[in-house]
Amino acid sequence: MSEELTAEELAAKAAAATEEELAAVMGDPEQRKAALDEIFKRMADHVDPAQVAGVDAVVHFRITERPDGGEDHYEVIFRDGTALVSSEPGEEPKVTFITSGVTFLQLVSGQQSGPALFMAGKVRIEGDMMFASRMSGFFRVPGGA
Repeated sequence: MSEELTAEELAAKAAAATEEELAAVMGDPEQRKAALDEIFKRMADHVDPAQVAGVDAVVHFRITERPDGGEDHYEVIFRDGTALVSSEPGEEPKVTFITSGVTFLQLVSGQQSGPALFMAGKVRIEGDMMFASRMSGFFRVPGGA
């Protein structure tokens, strides 16, 4: 997934993948890191400044079921109409999303909706639930064509 694809091509590729194909990516340590790093790197580029204007919040994403039994942890800081992403969280979060790698890919590719995954118990949310419910509107999500 680290080849030079546009955001739309990356979204389409992930959206078209089967659950088994997503599991294969998330099960390979190098592919997993490349995929997650690419998604979070591009996340800041897709923030809708109008939607995050006045938002001052820290959000953590804990992506579980890493092949070594651990998890990947990313931090997104919304300030001054922008988002700063880090793979080394350092601030106290307003909200934390916890999910498996496969579920995370399904969520960010548009295969599954956040509310449906939450209701099915596939996404856990710790912290400010009202803020969490607003977050999908913070981004211009690339469409998979």
